[in-house]
Order: sequence, then structure tokens, then C-alpha cells
Amino acid sequence: MERSFKTVALIGKYKNPGIAEPLLRLAGFLTDMGVIVVVDNLTAEHLKVHPYRVLPLEKMGGVVDLAIVMGGDGTMLNIARVLGPFRIPMVGVNKGRLGFLTDLSIDSMQQSLAAMLNGDYVTEKRMLLATAVMRNREIVFKSLALNEVVVHRSNVSSMIEFDIRINGEYVYTQRADGLIVSTPTGSTAYSLSAGGPIVHPSLDVITLVPVCPHTLSNRPIVVSDQSVIEILVHRTEDVRVRFDSHTFFDLHVDDTLTVIRYPEPVSLLHPVGHSYYYTLREKLLWNKPL
Repeated sequence: MERSFKTVALIGKYKNPGIAEPLLRLAGFLTDMGVIVVVDNLTAEHLKVHPYRVLPLEKMGGVVDLAIVMGGDGTMLNIARVLGPFRIPMVGVNKGRLGFLTDLSIDSMQQSLAAMLNGDYVTEKRMLLATAVMRNREIVFKSLALNEVVVHRSNVSSMIEFDIRINGEYVYTQRADGLIVSTPTGSTAYSLSAGGPIVHPSLDVITLVPVCPHTLSNRPIVVSDQSVIEILVHRTEDVRVRFDSHTFFDLHVDDTLTVIRYPEPVSLLHPVGHSYYYTLREKLLWNKPL
């Protein structure tokens, strides 16, 4: 049978030595199925002696057909921002705490992946955000985000102040501890903790969620994914913008942060029968006694 995924990358949670045993077990299973296995250079450090080709994440575009990420949601977020632009679909094996994005279990991963490699899977597209920081009319920093972009105060007690413009139109000036610009994927992360709505990942929207706003009438806003969102910083002593909690950049007064939808989505593969609502029930403990 001709398979769509002939070369598969195995990527493990960074700095987790316990990842070696299940990764090597999975690598041997894939090899027995006739799949070429590639590991990224950081994962290879944990595997020590192994026969597999090693590549940095940035060099996997055009080489691998599928990436299997073993770790938690944080690991998947970090990998997705790198591999997403290469259109490499990803499967998550959960070895973390929550597992919204990494939905395969260690115990059943071989059975699930055998079916998926034979074509029994569903594909889910997840939006990425593209961001740029403008300073003196020049771009000084760029990054992608799968969950959210967060402007927040760092080590000072005073609030920050910023303007919001959407598609060039002034919306409001806000004083707050911060602002979360969230994708539907990120709606169950920091945005949810700050009072934002849960947004189904199939919806093409972006959510703006204030963090502890000075004016209580400031509420989350849901806008089209075609929106151009601009955040102009007015008052800052120690303010940062973070991208999926992995990358950050220090902002200056009069910096403008622009957030738009990245043209290429991330493709997540799931076993047949995967249900987003089931995931919500399981992870958020709905209908279960506390």
C-alpha cells in the first residue's frame, strides 16, 4: 500500500531525558512499518546512540512528510511555529499535563499511529498569527504564534497604556495589566483564564482579551481573522510582548505591534472519531464531580 507519509520526524520534549525510551520504542515501530525516521538535533541529544538521520527543525521542510511531537502542549506550540510554514502536518503524543494539542497517549500511540499511517485520520487546520513590531517606521522584530500574542507589564506594578486600532480604525485606549490577542486554539489557554470565550478551532476569528483592565466596561472582542490589529504603546516602563510564552520582545514607548493572520495554517492530524467537545469535557472536567 502506498503511504502518504514515507519520512517521519520524531521530536521530543526539550530537556526531558525520560523522553528517550518511548521515542526509541516508537522509532523502532515506525521503522518496522517501512517508514524513514528523522530526529531533530535537540531530541537526538537524549537518544545518544541511534541509527536515525538528524536534522535541525529549520531544515525539515521538503524532507519530512509528517512530524510526531512527543511532549505537552507547550512542546507542540513551539514546534508548530517552526514547522507550520513548511506545511508539515503534525501529530501530538501527550507526555505533559493537559494535552489539548497532544491527544495520543503513550500507551496506545503505536496502535493509533498504525491506523493513521494507513490513511485513517482526520485533519484539523489551526490558525497562526503573524506579528511585527514597528519602531521608527522599521520592523525590529517578527514572530509567529499558535496560541496567543500577549502584551503585558513585566516587573513593574503600574498599568500599561496602549491604543487599539482594527483595520486602521481607532477602537479604544486602554489601561490594563495587558492584552491577549488569541487564536481559537489559544482560547482554552491564557485567554480562558483572563475571562475570554472558548472558541471552536474551526472558526476564522481572533479574540482580544484585556488582562485586568482599569475600566470594567472593557470586555473581550471577537473580530474577523482578516483584521489587521495594531497595538500602539503609550506608557511603558517595563513592557514585553510574548508569543506562546516561548519568545518575547521588550517594547518601547511609541512602538506599534501589528497582528494579522498568517496565510498558512498548521495541520494537526487526529485519529478517526476525534471530537473537540470530548476534549473539552475531559480536560476541563465538565460533567464530573469536583
